[in-house]
Amino acid sequence: MQRYFLEEIYQPDEQIILSGEAFHHIVRVMRMTPKDQVYLVFKDQLAIRAEIIEINEDAVYLIEIEKEQTQKELPNTITIASGYPKGDKLDWIVQKGTELGAYAFIGFPAKTSIVKWDTKKRKKRQERLKKIAQEAAEQSHRQVAPQVELLENQQAFLECFSSYDVVLVAYEESAKQGELANLAKVFKELAVGKRILAVFGPEGGFTLEEIEVFIEKGGILCGLGPRILRTETAPLYLLSVASYQWELDH
Repeated sequence: MQRYFLEEIYQPDEQIILSGEAFHHIVRVMRMTPKDQVYLVFKDQLAIRAEIIEINEDAVYLIEIEKEQTQKELPNTITIASGYPKGDKLDWIVQKGTELGAYAFIGFPAKTSIVKWDTKKRKKRQERLKKIAQEAAEQSHRQVAPQVELLENQQAFLECFSSYDVVLVAYEESAKQGELANLAKVFKELAVGKRILAVFGPEGGFTLEEIEVFIEKGGILCGLGPRILRTETAPLYLLSVASYQWELDH
């Protein structure tokens, strides 16, 4: 069943009116008619199953059938922060990371990032990534459409560390040295409702200077198993570990 993310807060016992992009998709793409049903996800993460009762020239009218009962979100939010990688790797990270439960995505220029975007190109790419995240959230029946923010410089990235309860820094040297405990320890001991920032480097990894700054800001270095993972694979590994620890290992 098709899923749509709305910008408004849920209001009980009210008729729902969809216009704009959602209207176009329902009518022109899906070719739905009255009595067809969809899922609607509101800004406060509440999701309902709704039935179309009327379609006119520029709006779709729906009524609530029932609330969605299944919890789709991880018990702690994970924001994936990636040093700008080459090519379309960020597209992959955002799409697959959304399917695996990431709450948000941040891109930033690391010291070894080759990609250089001006303001115009960065904003255009950010909008594209937001669209990818929304489509992936619809496909995977999420209750949150992740936000995406592409930052201009590393200082702006460092300033956001204080907004999180835990900052994990994936560092391949930690893996080489056999450090395999920090990630599991954090995930196992973390109370529900915490905010995690998980930081990943671009293809060239992080410099020692960057690592020292991350540690100074409270970052916890962690290995991701005994193998060295590509920049687009590492976030997916971490999200999969979180899902196993918090959702499956009971």
